[in-house]
Amino acid sequence: MMFKDELDNRLLYINSVIKEFLPESDNELYKKIIDAACYSVEAGGKRIRPMIMLETYRLCGGKDEEIVKPFMAALEYIHTYSLVHDDLPAMDNDDYRRGKAACHKAFPENIALLAGDALNTLAFEVIANSAMNGVISADKAVMLISVLARAVGTDGMIGGQVIDLKYENKEIDVDTLNILQTCKTGALIEAACVMGVILGDKLEAIPFAADYAQAMGRAFQIVDDILDVTGTFEELGKPIGSDSEQHKNTYVSLLGLDKSEQIAKQLTVQALGHLKYFEDSVFLTELTSDMLTRRS
Repeated sequence: MMFKDELDNRLLYINSVIKEFLPESDNELYKKIIDAACYSVEAGGKRIRPMIMLETYRLCGGKDEEIVKPFMAALEYIHTYSLVHDDLPAMDNDDYRRGKAACHKAFPENIALLAGDALNTLAFEVIANSAMNGVISADKAVMLISVLARAVGTDGMIGGQVIDLKYENKEIDVDTLNILQTCKTGALIEAACVMGVILGDKLEAIPFAADYAQAMGRAFQIVDDILDVTGTFEELGKPIGSDSEQHKNTYVSLLGLDKSEQIAKQLTVQALGHLKYFEDSVFLTELTSDMLTRRS
């Protein structure tokens, strides 16, 4: 099967998994918050994080996809919550996400804020339920919750967002920008890999998975920065040039397009090198290479 066909098949599968754990309610008193959360989750996306988690799980010997399904969903809920909050007027103030109106444009702003909160909470409920239902042990659930919470918290995604806000309209050096993106983007990608390793019961592979994720995550972010300059709304599903308009610090604004492209290629080579630890990593190798040349 060609890589693009395999990618499309896996995307369809992951979308079905993500929907499986979404809440339902006919209670009109709070149905709107569930509608807003589901609207954001189902708006689309590349689903890179759950895709990497599933593949890492397989590379570490995992064979029962029922085990990893709740965690794929939980990770995408966390990612979506971060996007809902990033788009808010108090943060990046973006009106579109994935080609659709941002959550705070499709719903009232206060509902969008709470929808992000609800998705954050739902992720950990889904993980806890997997232990309660006997899918994994309680000890393993605690380990996975710890990995995900750290990736989301002040030493991870949220911390990176704080650095991003701090340096708006200010000059930033490349070392600080690396820290920003390691936290804001890399931490959740690293969590995807490490959680896949834990679920696959091959803990000795954690350093290799983490190193791969950090290199891949930075390359992924640099390509995002490049596409914000060279892409189109039709390709990205969101306004082009918004980083520059909001005076955000990016690799392109700091280093220029050519240097940014060079670094993205170098990081991709590093990421592929770390994958050599794993046997039969053909799909993840192709996915990593594809991320470098993507247009969306």
